[in-house]
Amino acid sequence: MTKPDRRDRRTFTSAGLATALALAGGAHAALGAPPGVGSGLEARPVADTGATPAVNASLPTVTLTFRGHNLVAEVASTPIEREIGLMNRFSLQPDHGMLFVFDTAEPLAFWMKNTFIPLSVAFVDANGRILNVESMAPQDLATHWSHGAALYAIEMRQGWFLDHGIGPGDIVGGLPRHATRR
Repeated sequence: MTKPDRRDRRTFTSAGLATALALAGGAHAALGAPPGVGSGLEARPVADTGATPAVNASLPTVTLTFRGHNLVAEVASTPIEREIGLMNRFSLQPDHGMLFVFDTAEPLAFWMKNTFIPLSVAFVDANGRILNVESMAPQDLATHWSHGAALYAIEMRQGWFLDHGIGPGDIVGGLPRHATRR
């Protein structure tokens, strides 16, 4: 993964986390490592440059299914799309969110820099099983880790998964098999 830049997106893989932290400048919140991943790493995202905020536009969509519930998810499958994610947006349509697709399953961590909508993130393994769901507050630099190797992450308006009775162990239908190359 590349180091955080002016967009300051919140996605890191465990392998890229050490590189991102080593290369980034400035001083912000410390990132705690998940169990078994090491400790003592500090996140230092680069300060905002005042440039026009990046927003993902015109991403492809997929319909995902969970226990009889459907949602429409924009697909962020390239490093820059994942880095920008839902940053600099102020609303989401009902039953709409974002699906992050990674190249390999590994521990993932998300944060909420420049994200203004309260979100829940579901981390999903390569078999489509939800590992864990985390609530994330707007503009919060706290790190939210997957509870195992995840190939996907799904962000929805905060509480969507809980409101629909969806949680760890549930299977997600409609997931793409691997990242789309551009």
